[in-house]
Amino acid sequence: AQKAKKAKEFQTKLQKGDKIVTIAGIHGKVNKLNDDGTIQIEVNPGSYLTIEASAISMEWSQQQQAAAAKS
Repeated sequence: AQKAKKAKEFQTKLQKGDKIVTIAGIHGKVNKLNDDGTIQIEVNPGSYLTIEASAISMEWSQQQQAAAAKS
């Protein structure tokens, strides 16, 4: 429950340029926040995906810290 609360809080604070990881494991950078609750992310230079904001798992740097803590 606490992890879901943290994820929801993070999703509301997203800004253009944030590096994120989706729940499917896709890495990208926030390019545009849309009014309909979707987010456009850049996965490669010039390649964009539109995803639901709820599909964002965490900020990329947080994932790196979690992986480092496990090793």
